[in-house]
Amino acid sequence: MKVISLNVGLPRIVEYNGEPVATGIFKEPVPGPVMLRTLDLDGDRQADLSVHGGISKAVYGYPSEHYEFWKRELPEMELPYGMFGENFTTEGLFEDKLNVGDRFRVGGAELMVTEPRLPCYKLGIKFGRVDIIKRFLQSRRTGFYFAVLKEGEVKAGDEIELVSRDENGITIADVTRLYAFEKDDLETMRRAVKLSALSESWREYFQHQIQKLSH
Repeated sequence: MKVISLNVGLPRIVEYNGEPVATGIFKEPVPGPVMLRTLDLDGDRQADLSVHGGISKAVYGYPSEHYEFWKRELPEMELPYGMFGENFTTEGLFEDKLNVGDRFRVGGAELMVTEPRLPCYKLGIKFGRVDIIKRFLQSRRTGFYFAVLKEGEVKAGDEIELVSRDENGITIADVTRLYAFEKDDLETMRRAVKLSALSESWREYFQHQIQKLSH
């Protein structure tokens, strides 16, 4: 397991429906080393902190293996690493194998898996097509966010070492499944709301769903 590409970028203004929009989704590979801090990498920022970034979404990882799928889906598009706005293009990490709360060491930093990435309209801006948002979610190839437990330098090529597994056994794929596909799986939702590694907004969302389904 390792970081294949390390990608950073500062917000830029783009036009969307004739209006200027700030977005941090445009990332470029850098050789590093780059300092990874509690909220983001040096040289990287999120534009809209109400939906991006924060403690639980400091680093976005996306499997390099998924690029093959997208190259088949979108053969006419150039898909360089960083295309999905990810900071880490990874090798050997998958949504259905990563538990929320799993801890990893990357370079001098320590990270914890927190939640899947839900696509917003800015992915549509990046790809120049609105259907990518639905296709991204339907593919279940969401990637995953990390919280930074220990700051440190990271670079492309760094090994991603497992420090500890979360025993609750709720995977990143489970969170996406509960949100978009199997919205009535009460048993898994009840386990998910107890996950301290899952952000408060996700736990509140599942709590709300549980209450709705329990009536």
